[in-house]
Amino acid sequence: MRLFILFQALLATLAIATEAPSSIRIAAEDSWPPFADADGDGLSHRLIQKAFALQGVKVDTLVVPYNRGLILTEQGKVNAVFNVARQQSTESRFLFGREPLFKTTASFYQLKNRERVAADKWSLPPGTRVGIIRGYEYGDEFDRLSNMELHIHDNQYQLLNLLLTHKLDMVVMYDEVAEQFLSRTGVTNEVMAVFPNHTSELFLAFNKEDKDSAALIRALDLGLEQLREQGEYRKLLSEAGIAAQRH
Repeated sequence: MRLFILFQALLATLAIATEAPSSIRIAAEDSWPPFADADGDGLSHRLIQKAFALQGVKVDTLVVPYNRGLILTEQGKVNAVFNVARQQSTESRFLFGREPLFKTTASFYQLKNRERVAADKWSLPPGTRVGIIRGYEYGDEFDRLSNMELHIHDNQYQLLNLLLTHKLDMVVMYDEVAEQFLSRTGVTNEVMAVFPNHTSELFLAFNKEDKDSAALIRALDLGLEQLREQGEYRKLLSEAGIAAQRH
């Protein structure tokens, strides 16, 4: 029975490899360590490359700002973009598989030497100046936070600079990313997370009109499943300093 199951899995892999294109072009964010950086490296790159390699698909990445990657994917100039949170606003724009790359949590951050702004995101005082990144997803609940005065910027450095100079009351950052930027800028002791915003599953998001999207999605799903079964997925997360996750 075990041999039969393995044989069936092999047949499924061969069928998908035959069906899927031999290569995929992906837009990759340029400033979201430890998941993706300007050098075209990071956890997302390694997960996607290894998963597709198991299906015989070569990955070509174009490193661009995140919002630009979304636009290029919608325009069909690339096949897909990462790292995209699956929520109402993105499901209307892109296709997703069933296997996320990983989960991550975003929090509200403020200066440590200031009085705590609020107990949670629902009790923010009216007019609270909150900084976010252009094009990022912050969960379906975020748009219902009516007391925020949103300030939209292009990168994490801008957010931190405006927070440190008291031009923002709070910023929303993904926690693993915030850890990297707070360390790089030497302000770990000046900025703190005060309460969570949301937890998201991050995916590779595919162009809705591309005839190859369905086959590429199936190839990626199968590749990610195999990485998890082989223990390679857990190893890659550990190397990136991220705790093991269940899906």
